[in-house]
Amino acid sequence: MRFWGVRGSISCPGAEYARYGGNTSCLEVTAGGRRLIFDAGTGIRPLGLELARHAPLDIDIYFTHTHLDHIAGLTFFAPLFDERNSVRMWAGHLKPPNTLKAVVKSLMKAPLYPVSLEAFRASIKFMEFKVGQSLACGDLTMRTAPLNHPNGATGYRIDHGGKSICYITDTEHRVDRRDVAIIDLCRKADVMIYDSSYTDEEYARYRGWGHSTWQEGVRVADAADVGTLVIFHHDPSHDDAFMDGVARDAARRRPGSASSGLPRVIVAHEGLIIAP
Repeated sequence: MRFWGVRGSISCPGAEYARYGGNTSCLEVTAGGRRLIFDAGTGIRPLGLELARHAPLDIDIYFTHTHLDHIAGLTFFAPLFDERNSVRMWAGHLKPPNTLKAVVKSLMKAPLYPVSLEAFRASIKFMEFKVGQSLACGDLTMRTAPLNHPNGATGYRIDHGGKSICYITDTEHRVDRRDVAIIDLCRKADVMIYDSSYTDEEYARYRGWGHSTWQEGVRVADAADVGTLVIFHHDPSHDDAFMDGVARDAARRRPGSASSGLPRVIVAHEGLIIAP
């Protein structure tokens, strides 16, 4: 897996974000001869420029949800403008009359955008599913679970070759108990990428915004017996110096290495590659 965007809420340019990165959520996973992309935040743009050199392409994009920070880069994803490519877009959180195609069409509509959905030249399919379903994905196994986020969101688990990755963002935890759906989805996963927008100390100011804390990520990872926790979806107010502090504190809370040889906790940054 490679992280192309690790920020939450809004992209953050500037020297103070140079090491961890300022692009919003985008994760690339390659396994079993397939390329899977999770979310289309601003980080999908540099990914698209890299992929465009290798057309024709067959790509799946899985959305946790369609808030702006997770779709803001979609219309700048170069493979969508090449007729040689096939792209499937998946979403499980939307409820009628909302559809994924309608959301993307609205994103590319005046007065917000200069061109319409018809500007895409790739073969595009919009794939709707009900969160909680397992999805067909070649030799990979993909399971999903609901996340606690305004307007809904989907968590994903990918299993292949005895390895497993969970992508859990955006979700708000409950202070008095762990989220059973997340723990069940992530049980004994090699890697869990978790919404760690806030610290426990900050959380009270943002209750109801739909996000969690890195400390809750530690608690969930321990409860689910996860090998490596990846702290992700960094708040825009958390610059490199702040994230260095999170990295130190998290390493003390979850020291050592997992059986895979990876650290038991990693703070995601743009360009990070993890091969469990």
